[in-house]
Amino acid sequence: MTLKKLIKLTLTALALLLIALPSSSAEREPETLVGASFFQLVRPGDTLIELARQYGIGYGTLINANPTIDPWQPPVDSEILIPRAAIVPYQAQPGITINLAEQRLYLIREGRQRTLISIYPIGIGREGRDTPTGNNRIVTMIANPSWTPPPSLRAEHPELPAVIAPGPDNPLGDYWIGLSQKHIGLHGTNRPFGIGRQISSGCIRLYPEHIQLLFERVDIGMAVTIIDQPIKLGHKNGQLYLEAHPDPANRVAAPIAEILRQRDLMAPEADIDWQQVRLVLEQRTGVPQLITAPQNRP
Repeated sequence: MTLKKLIKLTLTALALLLIALPSSSAEREPETLVGASFFQLVRPGDTLIELARQYGIGYGTLINANPTIDPWQPPVDSEILIPRAAIVPYQAQPGITINLAEQRLYLIREGRQRTLISIYPIGIGREGRDTPTGNNRIVTMIANPSWTPPPSLRAEHPELPAVIAPGPDNPLGDYWIGLSQKHIGLHGTNRPFGIGRQISSGCIRLYPEHIQLLFERVDIGMAVTIIDQPIKLGHKNGQLYLEAHPDPANRVAAPIAEILRQRDLMAPEADIDWQQVRLVLEQRTGVPQLITAPQNRP
């Protein structure tokens, strides 16, 4: 079975990317597979980096989901997968959870009757200036920020001015959300094609249209958890799904053990299709795939 056929089998089970889930109860936990992927025909002049922004996803996410497509000259009228489905990490808590491995940000607000989830693609720190994991809180929020390059960056690029004023030349974009860890924050960018790539000096970048939405939805003191989890297990309609992202640093040395650990946290009696698991781990497209054993599927 081809990858495209496997993906198409899962698409009918997915919901909208930005959704409101019912509140949890003792009888039913919120489903953790959200969003809907779909196929799109390539039009003349399309490139994957432009399509990524058009559909509100990261460039790397689109590349991983379409590994055989030329990102700069995709064949006209060919089908590409727009990966708008995702599994909310099991570690996600109310506030912001950032998963570096998939380059996505999850905003979770718990209300009296429902849990709201918004998902945004991000750009993260490049090799040698990796975005640090850990627990943080929002400590500053600034619209139209100026940017003061840190001394280490000015040492690498002495041509940088001491301060860059707000405006189109400011790499922070229009909004800055500072975290409790010094020199780390979430911000916009004047180079939006870097979203979905490891390109920053350690901060978390968002598309200009997304950072504005996020800025309006967060508050000083909100928790921000940064994790690095390339393997995620989730569930929807009583079925298990696996989402696996590239792991060149071998962050998860025993992926099968990690899958079993997560399965035991959410559905300890569930039977798994291990042949499908091996295929998902081999391909690592970042697209959620159904892994419930065939005899237990509806």
